Amino acid sequence: MSAILIAPVTGVADAIAATASLPAIGSSCAITAPDDALVRQSHLTMRGRLRTALRETWQRETFDHLVNNAGHGDYALIGQTTEAQFDGLVNVHFKGVYFLTQALLPLITDGGRIVNLSSGLTRVSYPGYAAYAAVKGAVEVLTVYMAKELGGRGIAVNTVAPGAIETDFGGGAVRDNQEINKIFANMTALGRAGKPDDIGPMIAGLLSEDNRWVNAQRIEVSGGQGI
Repeated sequence: MSAILIAPVTGVADAIAATASLPAIGSSCAITAPDDALVRQSHLTMRGRLRTALRETWQRETFDHLVNNAGHGDYALIGQTTEAQFDGLVNVHFKGVYFLTQALLPLITDGGRIVNLSSGLTRVSYPGYAAYAAVKGAVEVLTVYMAKELGGRGIAVNTVAPGAIETDFGGGAVRDNQEINKIFANMTALGRAGKPDDIGPMIAGLLSEDNRWVNAQRIEVSGGQGI
């Protein structure tokens, strides 16, 4: 049975919903602290805690799959974005992904998988999300370099880019604000905003052995948003 490390976007509940398909591929799930706690603690400290959890819970030294899913939204037009907002987005969405992955590389099994979460906003624009989309674009470039550098260990690395999803993200705007929900529904070919369990099957599929030859790809899961 595989141990999956999940760093949730906005909370444990959404992470569980988004990864509901994982048991189908014979995987168990270790969910980390929410993103604010993740930023505050040392990545090396986290590695030590994870190593202990692997030994005590699964009686093993390594895990198979890393899903870099921590994040938050910070809405601001370019002319109004503060350095604190910008730095917060960079720290969580890009620096956190980079150095958390670096710290956990010794614990990832050869032949394992890494999935990095990006956003449909790297392909289509929506005012107020320039900084957020830019750091997600950096994650997409990082994914390609991870795939290249970790290929010798047989580790495949891909990006999943969701569209607008009904979660706590951005204060739950897409989920709770019917006007905003309708805007994104009208932008989407399938006629609605996404739900967390629309994303889980794609992540589970990329982690499965059936998709072992998929590597260095950006896969958008948006219902056809903005086409």
